[in-house]
Amino acid sequence: MKQPIFLSVLLLFICANVFAQSKSNLKISGKITDAATGKAVEYASVGVTDQVSNKVVNGAVTDSTGYFEVTGLSTGTFTVNIDFIGYEKKSVTNVQMGVSGKTVDLGNIALTPTVKTLAEVTVTGRAAIIENQIDKIVFNAANDVTSQAGVALDVLKKVPQVSVDIDGNVELQGNPNVRFLINGKPSSVFGNSLTDALASIPANQIKSIEAITSPGAKYDAQGTGGIINIILKDNRLQGVNGSINLAAGTRLENGSLNLNFRKNNFGLNAFFSGNKQLSSRTPSAQDRLSTNVADNTQTHLLQNGYQDFQRSGYRSGIGFDWNLSKKDNLIGAVGYNNFSNSSSGVTNISQTLLGQNGVPIAASNILRNSSSKGGIGAIDWSLNYIKKFAKDGQELNVLYSSSFGKPRASYNQVQNLASEQIPFAGTSGNTPGNDKQTNISIDYAHPIRKNFIIETGVKTVLQNISSVADIRVFQPALSQYIPDPAQSYELGYDMKIYAGYLSTTFSLFKFLNVKAGARFEHTDVKIDYPNTAIPSYNNLVPSLIFSHNFKDEQSLKLAFTRRIERAEYRDINPFMNLSDPYNITTGNPLLKPEIGNNFELGYNKSFKNGGNVYIALIERINTDDVKPYTILYPTYVIGDSTYVNVSVTNRQNIGIEYNSGVSISGSMPITSQLNLRGNLMVTQKRVVNDLLGGNVTNGTNWRFNLNATYLLPKDLVLEGFGNYSSAINTIQGKRPQQLTYNFAFRKQFYHKNASIGLTATNPFTKYISQVTTIRTGNYISKNTVLVPYRSFGVSLTYKFGKLEFKRGKEQGNDFLHSAPSGDN
Repeated sequence: MKQPIFLSVLLLFICANVFAQSKSNLKISGKITDAATGKAVEYASVGVTDQVSNKVVNGAVTDSTGYFEVTGLSTGTFTVNIDFIGYEKKSVTNVQMGVSGKTVDLGNIALTPTVKTLAEVTVTGRAAIIENQIDKIVFNAANDVTSQAGVALDVLKKVPQVSVDIDGNVELQGNPNVRFLINGKPSSVFGNSLTDALASIPANQIKSIEAITSPGAKYDAQGTGGIINIILKDNRLQGVNGSINLAAGTRLENGSLNLNFRKNNFGLNAFFSGNKQLSSRTPSAQDRLSTNVADNTQTHLLQNGYQDFQRSGYRSGIGFDWNLSKKDNLIGAVGYNNFSNSSSGVTNISQTLLGQNGVPIAASNILRNSSSKGGIGAIDWSLNYIKKFAKDGQELNVLYSSSFGKPRASYNQVQNLASEQIPFAGTSGNTPGNDKQTNISIDYAHPIRKNFIIETGVKTVLQNISSVADIRVFQPALSQYIPDPAQSYELGYDMKIYAGYLSTTFSLFKFLNVKAGARFEHTDVKIDYPNTAIPSYNNLVPSLIFSHNFKDEQSLKLAFTRRIERAEYRDINPFMNLSDPYNITTGNPLLKPEIGNNFELGYNKSFKNGGNVYIALIERINTDDVKPYTILYPTYVIGDSTYVNVSVTNRQNIGIEYNSGVSISGSMPITSQLNLRGNLMVTQKRVVNDLLGGNVTNGTNWRFNLNATYLLPKDLVLEGFGNYSSAINTIQGKRPQQLTYNFAFRKQFYHKNASIGLTATNPFTKYISQVTTIRTGNYISKNTVLVPYRSFGVSLTYKFGKLEFKRGKEQGNDFLHSAPSGDN
C-alpha cells in the first residue's frame, strides 16, 4: 500500500516543480457576450495563435459569466479567435504580449448571432464524457453512446471513483454513505430502498451524473461519502420534439417516452418510464457453527434453498420553465415514482445439537416456505425562482421542494418438519408507512469584484416518518395466523434541520484559487417509540479547497470537507424481519449521526486530443462510524415468542474508521476510433471497534474498471467494460471479491435520430458466486449466494419532432444537433 501512495506523491511533486519552472506567466483575459442581448456566452472556445508561426499556442473556454483567461503565454504578437455554435467567428489581431505588463485585458467582445438556416445542417459541439471540476467529477452519460441501455446502476459503474456491487450497493471513494439527489433535489424514494430507486431510472433519461467528492458549504452536510447528483435530460431547443426508448432482455425490460415543447420564453417537458427485472432464481446456502457458552454445547446449522426475485417500477412527471423576464426565471416540476420488489422461495434446514465432546445430541430437519415484498409510491414536487441582477454573477435563488412517499414492506414464513405436512411455526409481518420531506432554501450570490464571490443562504429540512407494524404468529392448533400485540407497534419519527452557510470564492496572490466556507446545522429529532429519546444536536461543517491552474490544462487541488451521515428510514425502523427466523434483521432507532472528515490532494491534466487523467490521494476519518453488526443469541424473545439459535443484525455506531487511499482515473483516445477509460482505487481501511473494547480490523481493497470504445464506419460503435473489486476484511468477517463485464454494440441511423443496440453481461458465466463470512465471539457463518447475472438485451431509440435552432446559453451545456430531429 505504501508504494503506490509514495509513487503518487512523487508524481504530484514532480508535476508541481515542472509547472513552477514555466518560463512565462503572461496572460490574456476578456469577456464574451451576445451582441443582440448583451448576455454572457458560456462555453465559447477561445484560441490564441502566434502570428509569426501561425501555430495555436493555448486556449480556454468561457465560464458562466462569459469570462475567459488564457495563461502560459510568452512575449510576441498573437491573434485571439473566438468561436461558438450559432455565432459568427470573431478574431482580435495584433495582440502584443510583454509590452505593457503581464496581462492584456481585451474587455468585452461581442459575438454576432448567425442568421443562417440550419434545417438540413448538423452542427455538433460535443462535451467530454468525463469532466474534472474543482469539487466534483461529471460523467456526461448522454455523450456516451452505449450508456443508453440499462438503468442508473449501470451508468454509475462507469463514473470515476464510484463503485457498484452486484447487489446494487453504491460507494463513492470507498464510502457507502452517499447522499443521492435527482436534479439537485432529495426524494423520499431514496430513503426506503436505494437499490430499487436506482434500478427504476432508465439510463437513457440520464443527461449526466455528478460525483461531488468535496461538497462546499452550500450543499447539505448529509452523506459522509459525498453527494451523487443524477441530472435528467432536458431540452432547451425551440419546437416540439421527443424520444422513445425501448429495451428488452433476458433479465431486464424497460421503456420510456420523453416529450418537450418550447416556444419563446416558455418550455414544457413530460416523461414516463417503466421497467421490470424479470424473475430469476438465486440459490443460497449457509453453514453456521455456534457455541452456547452457558452449557458449552454447539449447534451446527445448514440451510440450502433458493429465492425467486423480481423487481418493477415506473416513473412519470411534468415540468416547466418560464423566463418571466431577462432577469427572472420560474421553474416547476411534479413527478410520481413507484417501484416494488418481491421474492419467494423454499429452504431446507438441518440443525444438529453437539455435546461437549462433539457427539450429536439431537437433530432436526425442517422445510421453510417464505416470501417478502417491499416498495414505495412517492410524489415529488418543486418550485424554483431565480432572480438575476445587473451585476454579472449576482443571483437570488429560492427553492421549495417536497416529497411524500408511502413505503411498504411485508413478509411471510411458515415451517414444518420434513417428516410432516402440517406447519408447526410461522410468522407474518406487514409495515405500511408514510415518509414526508419538505425542503425550503434561499441562496444568494454576490460578486465583490472579478474572481471574488460571496455566497450565503439558509435552509429548512422537515421530515416526518410514521410506520405501523402488524405482526401475526401462526397457531398450529387453529391453522391460521393470530395477531401478536406484543410484537406489533407504531413508530413516529420527526426530524427538523435548520441550516445556514457562508462561503466565498476568490483568488489569492493571483496564483491560488480558494473556495472556503462553513455551514451550521441544528438537528432536532423526536421519536415516538417506547423507551427511546434522541437529544437535539448541532454541527459546524467547514469546507476548504485550494487549487491552482497551470498552463496546458493542468491543475492541482487540496480539499478538506466535513460531512454528516444521519440515519435513513430503513436504518431506524425497528421492524423485525423474520422471513428467516435464524437470521433476523431490524433497524436501530438509537443510531447517532456519523461524522466524516475528508481530505483530498488531487492533480488533473487534460490533453488537446480530449483525454484527461486525475490522480488523488484520499484520507477519510469517520467518528461514530455506522456499520451492520451481528450478534448471536442462544435464545431471543420477541413479544410472546422465543426463538432459538438466532443471529440479529442491525446498524450500530461502531467507533472510528480510517481510510487511506489513492485514486487514478482517466480517459485517453488511443486513435481516432479507439478510446479507453479507466479507474483504479486502492484503499487501506482501519476500523477501531469500540463495541469490542477497541478491537482493530485492517483491510486493503482495490477496485479497477476499464472501458474500451471503438468507432467503426457507418456510425457503428463497439464497447467493452470490465469491473473488478477485491475481497476485503470487515469488522466481523470478509466481504467477497467481484468481477463483472459486459459488451455492447450500437448502430445509429436516420441522421443519428434512431439507434439499435445489443448488450451482453457476463455472457460466459450464469452465476457470480458470493461467499461472505461472519465471525463473532461465539459463532462463525459462511454464506454462499449464486447471483444470476448473465443477460442479453436489445434496445431501440427514436427521436422525433421539429426543432428550431436557438443560440447561446438557452441550449444548455450538453452536445447539440440542429437537424430535422433533435438530440437531448
